[in-house]
Amino acid sequence: MSKNILLLSSLLLLNVQYVQSASKGVSASLKAKWSMTPFLLETSEFIAEDGNEKFWDFVDTVKELTVYKNGESVRSYYNLVIKKAGQFLTVLQVNLLKFALSLRSYSPAVHASQQIGSDESPPEACLAFVSVHGQHGCSTKDLKKLLKAAAGRPKPYLYKNEHRYPGLNKTDVPVVILYAEIGTKKFGSFHKVLAEKAAEGKLIYVLRHFVAEPRPLKMLLSGYGVELAIKSTEYKAVDDTQVKGTVNTDVDDIDEVQGFLFGKLKNSHPDLQEQLGELRKHLLESTNDMAPLKVWELQDLSFQAAARIMSVPTFDALKLMRDLSQNFPSKASILDTIRGEAKILEGLHNLGIKDENLGKLLRLPMNPVEENYALDIRHPAITWINDIETDSMYRSWPSGVQELLRATFPGVIRQIRRNFFNLVLLLDPVQEESIELVKLAELFYKHKIPLRIGFVFVVNTDDEVDGTTDAGVAFFRLLNYIADEYDLSQALMSMVSMYNKVEIGEALSVDTVSAYLKKKFPKASAARILGEDSEYDDKRKAGAVFYKKSGLGPLPLALFNGVPLNAEEMDPDELETVILQRIMDTTNFFQRAVYMLTEGTDVVDHLMDQANMVPRINPLILSTDRTYLDLTASPVVDDWEDTTMYSYLDSKDKTAVIAKRMKYFTKNDEDGINGVTVWIVGDFEKASGRRLLLNALKHLRASAGVRVGVIDNPSGGAPSEDSTVLYRAVWAALLTQKNKAAVEFVQKILKEETVQLLQQGTKMKNLLVKGMDADAFEKKFNTMEVDFILSQQLFCRDVLKLHTGQRAVVSNGRVSGQDSTEFNVEDFHLLEKITLSTTAEKVKARIKQMGSKGKQYVCEHLSFSVWTHCLYVLHFAPREDEVFYDVVAIVDPVTRDAQKMSPLLIVLSQVVNVKLQVFMNCRAKLSDMPLKSFYRFVLESDVSFLANETVSAGPVAHFLELPESPLLTLNMITPESWMVEAVRSPYDLDNIHLQEVLSVVTAEYELEHLLLEGHCFDLSTGQPPRGLQFTLGMSQDPLMQDTIVMANLGYFQLKANPGAWILKLREGRSEDIYQILASEDGEKNREDVLNIFSVASGHLYERFLRIMMLSVLQHTKTPVKFWFLKNYLSPSFKESIPYMAEAYGFQYELVQYKWPRWLHQQTEKQRIIWGYKILFLDVLFPLAVDKIIFVDADQIVRADLKELRDLNLEGAPYGYTPFCDSRKEMEGYRFWKTGYWASHLGNRRYHISALYVVDLKKFRKIAAGDRLRGQYQALSQDPNSLSNLDQDLPNNMIHQVAIKSLPQEWLWCETWCDNASKTTAKTIDLCNNPKTKEPKLSAAVRIVPEWVEYDNKIKQLLRDVQEQKDNDRRDEL
Repeated sequence: MSKNILLLSSLLLLNVQYVQSASKGVSASLKAKWSMTPFLLETSEFIAEDGNEKFWDFVDTVKELTVYKNGESVRSYYNLVIKKAGQFLTVLQVNLLKFALSLRSYSPAVHASQQIGSDESPPEACLAFVSVHGQHGCSTKDLKKLLKAAAGRPKPYLYKNEHRYPGLNKTDVPVVILYAEIGTKKFGSFHKVLAEKAAEGKLIYVLRHFVAEPRPLKMLLSGYGVELAIKSTEYKAVDDTQVKGTVNTDVDDIDEVQGFLFGKLKNSHPDLQEQLGELRKHLLESTNDMAPLKVWELQDLSFQAAARIMSVPTFDALKLMRDLSQNFPSKASILDTIRGEAKILEGLHNLGIKDENLGKLLRLPMNPVEENYALDIRHPAITWINDIETDSMYRSWPSGVQELLRATFPGVIRQIRRNFFNLVLLLDPVQEESIELVKLAELFYKHKIPLRIGFVFVVNTDDEVDGTTDAGVAFFRLLNYIADEYDLSQALMSMVSMYNKVEIGEALSVDTVSAYLKKKFPKASAARILGEDSEYDDKRKAGAVFYKKSGLGPLPLALFNGVPLNAEEMDPDELETVILQRIMDTTNFFQRAVYMLTEGTDVVDHLMDQANMVPRINPLILSTDRTYLDLTASPVVDDWEDTTMYSYLDSKDKTAVIAKRMKYFTKNDEDGINGVTVWIVGDFEKASGRRLLLNALKHLRASAGVRVGVIDNPSGGAPSEDSTVLYRAVWAALLTQKNKAAVEFVQKILKEETVQLLQQGTKMKNLLVKGMDADAFEKKFNTMEVDFILSQQLFCRDVLKLHTGQRAVVSNGRVSGQDSTEFNVEDFHLLEKITLSTTAEKVKARIKQMGSKGKQYVCEHLSFSVWTHCLYVLHFAPREDEVFYDVVAIVDPVTRDAQKMSPLLIVLSQVVNVKLQVFMNCRAKLSDMPLKSFYRFVLESDVSFLANETVSAGPVAHFLELPESPLLTLNMITPESWMVEAVRSPYDLDNIHLQEVLSVVTAEYELEHLLLEGHCFDLSTGQPPRGLQFTLGMSQDPLMQDTIVMANLGYFQLKANPGAWILKLREGRSEDIYQILASEDGEKNREDVLNIFSVASGHLYERFLRIMMLSVLQHTKTPVKFWFLKNYLSPSFKESIPYMAEAYGFQYELVQYKWPRWLHQQTEKQRIIWGYKILFLDVLFPLAVDKIIFVDADQIVRADLKELRDLNLEGAPYGYTPFCDSRKEMEGYRFWKTGYWASHLGNRRYHISALYVVDLKKFRKIAAGDRLRGQYQALSQDPNSLSNLDQDLPNNMIHQVAIKSLPQEWLWCETWCDNASKTTAKTIDLCNNPKTKEPKLSAAVRIVPEWVEYDNKIKQLLRDVQEQKDNDRRDEL
C-alpha cells in the first residue's frame, strides 16, 4: 500500500502535460531460414537423446496427440506436450526440455528430415508417405505392392542416428522409410502397420519427420548477441537521404522500465494512464545524456559498478549487472551519484577472508605442480658410449625430424638418426648395484635401440690414491685406456666382461681389473695404466664434482634426457620397461614440437632449453613438505621501532608488521608486478649470512620477476650499533637510494675485502658507489636506531623458529633453506622456478589481466588470494533438497563478458537449480571507457506466449533508454557456425542516429547458412593438401558450393543448412587442379565477362556503390558481373539490386565467407571489412573465376576496366596503384616515406587498396592467400600494427607476394594527387583527407562533375521501383 502511495505521489509531483509520442529505440530479431517446426517433433528429438527405445515409447504415447491441437489454445497444447514428455523425463530434464524448446535447439534436426523428404519428391496431396527403395506410397494399401518389388531395387542410404524401430535385426528385408508428422492420424495409421511388421522382422522401419503443410511463419531464434557500437564521427559517413518514418509500437509493449512494471500499474490505476505514460517516457529519456567523463572519473568505474551491484538484494543483483553492463555507455555517468556507496578500498587492502569462504571463492590450483625437473646433460663429465647422429652403425637410418610423424604400429620405436633419447648412468664402479645397470646399457646398445648412452663414474678423487689400491680408480683408468687406444664401444664391452668375472654378492676388486687387463691387453703396461703416474686419469674428479653439484641422492642414478629416475624406477627388473616407456612418451613430446625443429636443430640443445631444466636438484626446494607463514592478518599497528609493543603481538601480527614495513631490492625502478618475493634471513655480520644475501642479489640481476627483502637475525644478545654496521648500511640504502645504486652498493659492502676495510677503520661514506645520493644515505645511516633490528630478531625467534644467527630463505611465504644447506645462485634460480610453477605465475598473470599493480603479497597461499580482494562476491543459494549445479562465475562487471554472462546466468538460474557465486573481478585505474557499446543477449528460459494464448514468434533484442546523440552501428554477435544477413529494415543499420528517427529502428535478420568447417590433411605426409577442392550440394543439385583447402591448418569451409548434403572431392591430383578448372572454365568463359568486386556498409556507401557501378557500366561494352560481400549489405540494397540489374543489364552475385575462428578476430566492423578485402580472395569466389577487379564503393570510373583486367601483371598475382606524390602540401601526411615503411619498402612504392586487379589462378597457385593469412596472424597480435589492414598487409608482404604497380592514371585522389593529373585519371577515388576531414558527400559533388548526374539517375530508378511496388500492392488489395 505504501509503495502505491509513493508511486501516486511521484506521478502527481510530475505536474506536466502528457504528450502522446512513440518511444525511440532499436529492435533486432533473427529468423531461421526454414519454417517453424512443431514442438511435438522437437520434443521427440530431445527424448531420442536418451535412447531409441524411449523415443519410440514416447511416439506410441503421442501418436495421435494433434487431435487436441484444434480444440485447445496453443499454450494448452504446449503444456500437454510437456506433460506427455514428463512421463519419460525427470523434473530437471523437463526444465531442460523447456529451455531447449525456447532455444529451438532441435528444430534443425526436424528440418533436416523435412528437407530429405522434400528431396524425395513426395506424391502430391499426401499428408504422409512411405518410401520403399525409392518408390513412394500415400497409404497403407500401397505398402503391400511396394514391398513385393522392393528386393530388385537398391536399399536407401541410412544416416547416423536415424529413428529405426526396435525390431528383429535382419539385413535381408526391405527398408521402409516413413515421412510423417508424429501425432497425426495419418502417422497413426502408418505407424500401426509398420510397427507390427518390423516387430515380426518383415521389414526395417525408419521414421523421418515430415510436415505436409508447414506453417509459413518463420521462427525467431535465440542464443546470440546484438551490439550497438558507438561509432567514431571523425569523418562524416552518413547518407542524407531521408527514410520514411514508420511507427512501430512494439517497444511500447515492453512492460518493465527501470524496475517499474507499467502493465500492472496501468491495470491497477486506469485513471492514471496519461501520468503513467509520461512517467514511462521520463524514465526512458532520463538516461539519454552522455556527458564525457574525466580521466579521474573513469579510473574506478569497474569498482563503482561492482559496489552498485552489491548494494541491492541478491535476487536483483544479476538483473542490475545485466542492466549496467548492457547499457554501460549511458549508465557510466550515473554511477558517479552512487560513489559514496562504493566502499572501493575495503577489501583491496584487507586480507580478512573467512577460512570457510576460501574454497568457495576461488578455484585457482594452489597445490605444487609435480614436474620432472632435469639436469643439463651437456657436461664434460659424461662419457658418451655412442652417438646416434654420427656413429656408422646408425648411418642407414633416416635423419629428418618429419620421420617422427610417420605412421607406425603402436609401440614401435622409430629409428631416426637423431639424439632424441639420452640415458646417463651415474655409477660407483665398485657398488654391486652398478653391475646390472651396465649390462642393461650394453643390451640397449647391442639391439640398436635409438638411445644415446653415457656414464658418469664417481670414484675416489684423492690424488694419493691410484689404481693399484682402489678398484674404482683402476676401473676408471682402464676404461680411459681402452677408449683412447681402441673405441668407446670396446670400453662398454670391457665393462660387461669385467663385471661378468665378479661373483654374485661380491664387489669389483683391483685384482679383477688387473687380471682382465693382463688377459685382454697382454702387451699393455699395467703400471703405466693403473699406477701412480697413469696417463689415463683425465676427468677423474669431474664425475665427482658433477655428482656433488647436481644435488642428487645416493648412487647409482639414472637420468633420462636429464630427468632423474626415482628409486622404484631404478630397480633393474623395472628399468628396461621404464626406459622404453620414457622413449615412447618423449616421442610424443617431439611430435608436438616437430614444426619448431629444423634439420639443423640440435635436439639435445632443444631438450636442454625446456622450462623444466635446472642447474641442480635441491631436495629442500623440491620437497612437497613445506612450511608457510600466515600473512592473512592486517596489523593494528605497524611500528616495529617500538620493540616492546612488537613483542606482545602474536605470530600473525608480527608477520603482518614485517610484511608492511619491508623494503625491497628489485631489478629496476618501475613499480611492476613481481611474481616472487624473497626474504633473506641471516646474520650479515657473519660471512655465511653475507654470502647468502650476495647470492640472492646475483640472482636478482638475472631475473626480472623477483624482489629481495632482508631480515637481520644477529648472533648473540641484543643488537647494537657496533654489531649491526653492515645491516644498517643495507637498510639505509634501501630507504634512500634507487634500486640500481642500492643493489650495487650492497653487493660491494658484502664482499669480504670490503668487510676487511671496514674492520680496519674505513668509513662507510668512503665506500659509496656512483649514482648514490650520498647526503640522504649518510643522514639515514647515522641516525638509524637498532630497535627495528631487535623486532626482526624477535620475528626470527618467535615466528621463523630460528636460533640467533641462523639463516633462512622465505619465498612467497614458504620458509626453506635453513642453516644446514648452502644456498648458491643456482638454488635461487631453482627456487624461483618452483615458486612460479605453483601459483605465483598464475596470480601474476591474473593481476596483469586486471591491469592492477596492487599490493605485493608474499605468502604463496596469500598470492593465491591477491586478486580476490579486488572482488565483490554475489552468493545465490540453491533450493534445498534438489539436485543443483555448482556454478562459479568470475567477471568484471563492465566488460563484454559481463554483457553476455549476466543474462546467461539469469536464464540458467531460471532453468535449473544452481548454487551460484559471481566474483566481481574489477580493474583499477581505467583510462578509457571500458565498454563502448550497448548490448543485448537474446535468450529465454522457456517458450513465451502472447496474450491470446498463441505462441510468440520468438525473442527479440530491444534497446530502450538509448541516448539519441551518438552515432551507432548494429552488429550481430552470433555463434561461430552461423552466417546471418539483414533481410528487412528501411534504416541504415551501419549509421543509426536516433535524433533523426521518428520511432523504433527495426532490423530483421535471417540465419542464411550453417557453416560446415573442416581440416584436411594428407595421411602420407601429414601436411595440408594445398589447393585441394571440395564441392557441396544436394541430390537435386550436386554442385551448389565449392571451395579450396587452405594451407593454413588445412582449413576449409562450406555453406549449408539443415538437411542431407553431398560432400565431394574434385577428381585429380592437387597439382592438376588448375588444369582441370581451365578445361571446365573454357565453356563458361567464352562469354567475355568483366568481374568487379566491391564492399559497402551503410546507406551512404551503398549510395556510392550504385554510382560506382553505373560509372563502370557507362565506360565498357563488355558484359559486367558485380560481386558484393553479402555480410554487410543492407536489406534495402539487396532488395533494389535486382531492379538495377534488370534496368542496366548486368549480372551480380553476393558472396560471403565466415571469418575462421582460428584466425585472429577483428572486433571493429570497418577492420573486419578491410580484412575481407585481402584475406580471403582465394576462397571468396567460385573457383571458375579467373580474374577479378576490386573497386572501392566511393570510386568513379572514367575508363574501360577491361583494359585493366587484360593488363599484363608480369607474373605478380595482383596489381595495385601506388599512392600519388604530386600534391606537395600533403607531404607531412605521407607516413610511408619515413620510419618503418621507408626502410621496409626500400625502392618500392606504397600502394593504395582502393583499386586492384587479382589474377586468381596465379594467386591460388602460389598460395598467396595462405601467405597473407600467415603474416596477418603474426602481425595482428599487436593492436598497433596493420592500422590500415587492407593495404598495410599486401605492402608488408611485397617481398613475399609481389605487387605489380599499376600506371598512376588508374587511380586519382585529390588528397594525394595534384589537379593537373586529374585530366588523365581513369578512376577517381573519394579518399579521406586527413587535413580537411571533408565529408564524403560534399567532396563527391565538388570533385566529380558527373557524380550528381549519376546520383539523380539512381534516385529516379529507385523512385520508379518504389512506385511500381506501390502500384502492385494496390492491385493486390
